[in-house]
Amino acid sequence: MKTIQMTIDEELLQEVDAAVVNLGMSRSAFMREALQQALKQMRIANLERQHVAGYKQYPVKPGEFDVWHSEQLWEEEL
Repeated sequence: MKTIQMTIDEELLQEVDAAVVNLGMSRSAFMREALQQALKQMRIANLERQHVAGYKQYPVKPGEFDVWHSEQLWEEEL
């Protein structure tokens, strides 16, 4: 693991310090977890952009998924 320095404004630091006390974790652990979550959200957003781009490039054709319609119904709707 590497040690880094970072700059953070006082108000945000106070919020972080309150959160770590409530969670019973260190600042470092909190920051690592927050950074991991931010990176995960970025990956998800990127996949969603790719998904949208794919459907824009190859839009769904009318009736393309009709064969699956009966599979989507709840039992009480059958």
